[in-house]
Amino acid sequence: MEWFTAPEYWQGRLIFQRGLAVVYALAFLGAALQFRALLGERGMLPVPRYLARTPFRRSPSLFYLHYSDRFFAVLAWTGAALAVAIAAGVADLVPLWASMTLWFALWALYLSIVNVGQAWYSFGWETLLLEAGFLAIFLGNDTVAPPLLVLLAARWLLFRVEFGAGLIKMRGDRCWRDLTCLYYHHETQPMPGPLSWFFHHLPRPLHRVEVAANHVAQLIVPFGLFAPQPVASVAAGIIIVTQSWLVISGNFAWLNWVTLLLATTAVSAYPMLPDAPAVAEPPRWFLGAVLAFVAMVVVLSFWPVRNLLSARQAMNASFEPLHLVNTYGAFGSITRVRQEIVLEGTDATHLEPDTVWREYEFKGKPGALRSRPRQWAPYHLRLDWLMWFAALSPSYARSWALPLVIRLLDNDPDTLRLLRHCPFPDAPPRYLRARLYEYHFSTPAELFRERIWWRRTLIGDFLPPLNRERLEHHRQ
Repeated sequence: MEWFTAPEYWQGRLIFQRGLAVVYALAFLGAALQFRALLGERGMLPVPRYLARTPFRRSPSLFYLHYSDRFFAVLAWTGAALAVAIAAGVADLVPLWASMTLWFALWALYLSIVNVGQAWYSFGWETLLLEAGFLAIFLGNDTVAPPLLVLLAARWLLFRVEFGAGLIKMRGDRCWRDLTCLYYHHETQPMPGPLSWFFHHLPRPLHRVEVAANHVAQLIVPFGLFAPQPVASVAAGIIIVTQSWLVISGNFAWLNWVTLLLATTAVSAYPMLPDAPAVAEPPRWFLGAVLAFVAMVVVLSFWPVRNLLSARQAMNASFEPLHLVNTYGAFGSITRVRQEIVLEGTDATHLEPDTVWREYEFKGKPGALRSRPRQWAPYHLRLDWLMWFAALSPSYARSWALPLVIRLLDNDPDTLRLLRHCPFPDAPPRYLRARLYEYHFSTPAELFRERIWWRRTLIGDFLPPLNRERLEHHRQ
């Protein structure tokens, strides 16, 4: 059955599956640690309320069988433990059917979370993890050689991620076409990383080279994935290098990591490595399952292909509730100026012009001027990311802004755990407000002289001062 298997990709499958299991573990860990404030029964967007108004067919999830915060925690921690076990090699120690069952369980558990996650789970890397995770079910384990058709499906997924991102840029912001987007991007991206300040201060001609190289990597190189070896391996290597560049220049959750892992499946280890395991002929039921999976991918690819060809290309979209074959893209437009929402509280009984307000600090998003951006990816700070979107437009925060304020006015422990610092550790504030600032990276001179990574200018109020009484009046 030489046409069916590709043993020279054994090492690529190993790296992809083990790495994907690590990403799954981080995704489940983030869900377990953050869900109570975001989605819990007393959260900002409670899952029970969502289930009551949304039919199962639109968002299939195990939570339609039962929901409680305890059940959510058990599901999330079970997923994390299962992912760690697979990353440690358990799926390669069991029979093929059991390995596929383990991968299916990971996918089903995470799908159950994503489909009730609402605004907190509205990012493209959620669908990417689900699609890659479903594909991993059919890659097999050490008992069989990697199926060639599934490896090609992995390349097709990688192609859609890269080519979709390239097209959305060329169709979108003019700065991608005149090669100037990186004059702004490192400073205005959703969550800068530890090296973003340094990337921002690179010479502008180098920024233009970066953009041009990005266009080559996303619009030309992906076609090489379908060429004979060693061209496919070279194309995959270029994608790995460019994705690694993105990893060190910002925090994009696991988007770059899953893309990088997908590229490893296109790298051939021919001549075969000496430690590749001896394998038997794949069972016929496995052949049938793989053929059915590939046929499904071909059929469901109609909508992503139509989207790629459309002048109104959607950036990230799923076309069915199981998120099996999706369309991808990123940063079709680039903001030129960074705006940040800063939350402040006071324990004053009455507000005066000289009232002292104290700032809350978030774990990832910029706030304090002396606070250097931190590395969080591939872990995902969901509230921090949506705070960046809210600064672009209040409409992004319409469903959760006031619930957030209420929880901060109550010093809700689950909500405070999402933050780096609460200025009211002993008693909640009496008033809370949100102010909008324009942020810029400091200059090298300012960093050396004042030890500040940011400088900012007040724009105005995002939310006026609110207390419990005003919020109750607003509700009525």
